[in-house]
Amino acid sequence: MRRLRDALGSRVFIVALAIFAACASPNTRADRAKRAAEIAQTFESAEPYSPRHLDTLALASFLAAHPTYRAESSAIAAFYERRGQQFAWFIGDSLTTHADAFRSLAGLGDSTTLPLDTACDSCVAATELYLTAEFFRYAARDYGGHFSLDLRELEWFIPRAKRDVGRLLDSLASSTADLSAYEPLHPQYQRLRRALASLRALEGSPWPELTMPSGRRRIDPGDSTDLLDPIRERLRLLGDHPAAESVPTNRLLYDSALVASVQRFQTRHGLNADGIIGAGVLRALNITPAVRVRTLLTTMERLRWLPERQPANALIVNIPSFRLLVFDDDREVMSMPVVVGEHATKTVIFTSNLTTVVLSPTWTVPSSIVRKEMLPKMRRDPSYLQRNHMEIIGGTASLPTIRQRPGAHNALGRVKFVFPNGFSIFMHDTPAKELFAREQRAFSHGCIRVSQPRELAEFLLRDDSKWPPERIAEGMLSEQETPIRLTTPRPVWIVYFTAWVDDSGVLNLREDVYGHDARLAQELFR
Repeated sequence: MRRLRDALGSRVFIVALAIFAACASPNTRADRAKRAAEIAQTFESAEPYSPRHLDTLALASFLAAHPTYRAESSAIAAFYERRGQQFAWFIGDSLTTHADAFRSLAGLGDSTTLPLDTACDSCVAATELYLTAEFFRYAARDYGGHFSLDLRELEWFIPRAKRDVGRLLDSLASSTADLSAYEPLHPQYQRLRRALASLRALEGSPWPELTMPSGRRRIDPGDSTDLLDPIRERLRLLGDHPAAESVPTNRLLYDSALVASVQRFQTRHGLNADGIIGAGVLRALNITPAVRVRTLLTTMERLRWLPERQPANALIVNIPSFRLLVFDDDREVMSMPVVVGEHATKTVIFTSNLTTVVLSPTWTVPSSIVRKEMLPKMRRDPSYLQRNHMEIIGGTASLPTIRQRPGAHNALGRVKFVFPNGFSIFMHDTPAKELFAREQRAFSHGCIRVSQPRELAEFLLRDDSKWPPERIAEGMLSEQETPIRLTTPRPVWIVYFTAWVDDSGVLNLREDVYGHDARLAQELFR
């Protein structure tokens, strides 16, 4: 029995996915998996460890009295069958520590519709089944998402994660650990949950609209205006301005302390951190805490859909932040601005594997662009193709196949990065470098333009002795296309998150560039 008690005292933690934070080491993951397997083996053992058992009619009686739990009935029955009908939430007549922890986590208090009454055997059985039913309901919601809508209807093509919540409950019932370790799904989820609490504390606060004084278009450092005092207070509420700052001598002066606070606010909202208060800053300041709460909740919902671990060497594009993050052995080693598809030609949310780097690429123009954009230009200007280094290589007179030759003029720039998919999306260089300086960078036909293509190519090919940096540079200036297969493909994730908390604990927010948050909110909050 000592072996059994030791096993029942083991602690289990769910391995965390880290899109925005480092994952656990491989050795840690292996240790946790081993410990989880040991606990599962204990629960499948014939050796009894609880003196209480459910009788054969207990579940039927419970469901008859509480029909709202019928959807969970098969999961409940399978759980107790696997346990030999032994109780999971009681030791004698007392609730276990992990039962109290789960009640706290799931918000199940004494005011629930089923009181946690231990005065009689039937009451104890009902309480036991109630906690199990609530666990499966909680797990289905917080580990699987809040609704069963086909995610493709939300333009999300990353396969939805599937989890064995029955085994999760097995592990939970054998543990006295802090239950917060079981919450979905990774450190970013927990960070957002903490930020959510701060925003909810502001929901009842007055939030009057801040408007630019008449005759002004912007407020520069050193300016004076009555608007600065309410801006200072708004930034203080949001945590961007020091709460303990002494009252300035001139509350209407845009002084250096307030400039620093505005720059912090701009940075975490994806605005140019120039300290100038313009329309973009006021628009972000006027978004109410209630709206921000919904943004965090929709982001947390998306986090539930993802697999449990991020590949260690992933390339991640977050569309709303217009940024590519490159990871190597779970460390972020590169970050760069990108341009994504405009609203009419959205970049799709999906995963793939980067297999090929193409130096000096040609560009075979998609037929939709030929039809809508090039044919009218060709009719107006017979020299259009020649001036743009293009040629017809096939097709028909009404819809020719057009290719652009390699060079500085090429729409794909000097290099492209291919990850096979059904959406004709890839990453590439661009001659339009000026677009990377914009705050909002949704300008493409759907492909992803990267701001540091040479550095990315060198990183991806760094282990290929045939392609040192100088040869890559030569290949990018060639007039002939050169495809190079990677020895090891790199996972590519294209995701959509309008909120995240960075490693410094700062909440970052972005605009809902494609309206995906609004669409998801209709499902979550209707």
